Amino acid sequence: AQAVITIENVRQFREVQTRLEREAATREVLQVISQSREDDAPVFDAILSRAQKLCNAPMSGLVLARPGDASQRLVANRGVGEPDLLAKYQALSIPMDPEESLVARAIIEGKIIEVPDITQTDVYRDGQPGARFMGELGIRTILLVPIQGPDEAIGVISLFRREVMPFQPDQIALVESFAAQAVIAIENVRQFREVQERYAREKASVEVLAAISTNRDDETPVFHTILERVSILCQSDYAGLAIVNEARTHLVYTASHGPALAHSQYGDMKWALGGSSSFAEAVKQGVPVQIDDLRDTDLYRSGDPQRVAHADKDGIRTFLAVPMFQHGEVIGAFGLAKFRVAPFDADDIALVETFAAQAAIAIENARQFEEVQTRLEREAATREILQVISQSPDDEHPVFHAILKNASRLCDAPLAFLPMANENRTHVSVPAFRGVPDSFAAALKEFNEPMEGSGLVAVRAVAEARVIRSADLFNDPEFPASGRWRTELVEREGARSVLVVPLLRDGVAVGAIMLYRREIRPFSDDEVQLIRGFAAQAVIAVENVRQFRALEVLNAELGDRVEAQVSEIERMGRLKRFLPAAVADTVVSSGSDKMLSSHRALLGVLFCDIRGFTAFCETAEPEETIEVLQTYHEEMGKLINAHGAGVDHRMGDGIMVLFNDPLPCDDPAGDAVRLGMAMQARMSDLCKAWKRMGYRLGFGVGVSLGYATVGMVGFEGRFDYTASGTAINLASRLCDEAEDGEILLSPRAAIAVEEAFRVESRGELTLKGLREPLEVFRLTGTEAT
Repeated sequence: AQAVITIENVRQFREVQTRLEREAATREVLQVISQSREDDAPVFDAILSRAQKLCNAPMSGLVLARPGDASQRLVANRGVGEPDLLAKYQALSIPMDPEESLVARAIIEGKIIEVPDITQTDVYRDGQPGARFMGELGIRTILLVPIQGPDEAIGVISLFRREVMPFQPDQIALVESFAAQAVIAIENVRQFREVQERYAREKASVEVLAAISTNRDDETPVFHTILERVSILCQSDYAGLAIVNEARTHLVYTASHGPALAHSQYGDMKWALGGSSSFAEAVKQGVPVQIDDLRDTDLYRSGDPQRVAHADKDGIRTFLAVPMFQHGEVIGAFGLAKFRVAPFDADDIALVETFAAQAAIAIENARQFEEVQTRLEREAATREILQVISQSPDDEHPVFHAILKNASRLCDAPLAFLPMANENRTHVSVPAFRGVPDSFAAALKEFNEPMEGSGLVAVRAVAEARVIRSADLFNDPEFPASGRWRTELVEREGARSVLVVPLLRDGVAVGAIMLYRREIRPFSDDEVQLIRGFAAQAVIAVENVRQFRALEVLNAELGDRVEAQVSEIERMGRLKRFLPAAVADTVVSSGSDKMLSSHRALLGVLFCDIRGFTAFCETAEPEETIEVLQTYHEEMGKLINAHGAGVDHRMGDGIMVLFNDPLPCDDPAGDAVRLGMAMQARMSDLCKAWKRMGYRLGFGVGVSLGYATVGMVGFEGRFDYTASGTAINLASRLCDEAEDGEILLSPRAAIAVEEAFRVESRGELTLKGLREPLEVFRLTGTEAT
């Protein structure tokens, strides 16, 4: 009886000891888990160490794999010293085949597998390689416990004994608890790495946004920042960015990060959008394109030079191309490469798409910054030229040189010329040029080419009054293949791309602005518009000098004619500078300025201006404003002269025209109405043309008839011949009230023309400056028959 008691005591003692050892092992594993948030390997090693000791198993392993995986990963082992087996696991060559692997069966079925003696199994007797291999290692008893995840098994803990000794139920339960702890460790590390990865990606996004904010004028540093961060976060060996060219024919490699690859150098490399490259496919389809292995593609197998070079010489195996969008259009693509077969996952692709959006922001910011800078530079150039014009009333050459300097700089054209036709339009010379050597400059000073029959671009542009553009003079059949000037420009100076814009005065070219580039880089439509503005300024300078010289000639003629009255004649000649041409001509021809003294006269008064011009000026470019005003005043001036008006004054877009003084007429109100109708008709055509260009402009006219005080006002050097009175104010107020396309008449003007024109009452209006409401009339038809 005492022996029985002793045996039971020993059994209970050993049971308590075993339980304590297992509890201690569990605590130790949990402690390792708590200390290994970022790495599960120490936990796996601790689990195998305790399991081997407590289950008396000299060999153990921990394999991770899921039912759908292709192979198994041995992440921890103890006592497995067979190099061949470890090498197979390292190479991921042990498949997830339940017919070939007990580990695979345990994972796929999610059940514990215990083999008391591997040598007594059917698979061993049938010669199954895995079973035979374990037998040859001396393994007899095997225990496989699945590591059970939330939905499926994610791995196995394996214990091996070299003798036939089945595992006890409590030992199996212990290993199951270790498997549960392994799940905890795996999930902890997964969550930790996920948080770390999210933090790293958020940090990278912040760094990229900081680069964008500090590089408003240059997107290149942003590209390099993005490529460096995306390479690190996506574990790629190389990253590059390709941008679609302006013609949308090719992708041009713009930036890269990583080792220098012989066949992937940015700045030189490009891909045709119609080609079969991954970059081209991503742009054409607008979706990410991934190649898991470049060597496992039809292009590689067919010997495509570029694909073979990337795979064999650059060492690229896995490649990902992600499109970059701007305003719904693909403008480029990011490319990520790995020198190993390791496809990018969905999170990697989403990250690259985010960075692609940030790159597009950088490109747009740089574009907007450059656009603003360009506009400011052009406005400054326009101001500079206008200032030179104001300072050079008697010499156009300073203006020409200022124009060529700014045109050359803003259009990046080092060679610039300004040919001019002579007064009789028989020959063309080159009074101004820029960027040519002294030997060429000397030849240009002697240039005097006949206009008729010349094939030179400088002469043709003037003779034909048209814009001429060529991307490459060297290969353009439109240009002479030989000749002295071609030799100078093309062969010696290397001129390739050319732009020639004529200087137009009343539709006739008086000269041209010529720009050349030494590389093949065609001039854009925007640059053509810029040079058109400069050409208009050149015409203003030429016209100013012409008028200045004409006045000088007139002064000299008057001096020769009446030597005794030199001072008087000179004074009369100077009237040309500040009086309307018709008034000045009348004064000069009469030889007296008495008619300029203040007096009363019955006047037909017309006021007109452009509707919407103020709003247009607030949004339009200065060149556009100048071009519209120049066209408007040029066309209205022609009509005013054709209708025999006595005086006209121009203030911005507003024009005042007087009939019956100082040039008398029989029907001042009728003449004013006829001029207003002609103006409306011409402005209707002009406004339609402007509307196609996006300018929403209109035109209104007011006509009055009445007495006003007329005469010369001002002081020496600043005189003007003008009129004042109710009739003047009334015409101005009627113009203000007139809608687009409308001609409003005062009562007296309406009565004066009602037999010749159809008019109707528009009702009474309260006009500024008039105490009482006034009935106003609208012109509704042409002259009555």
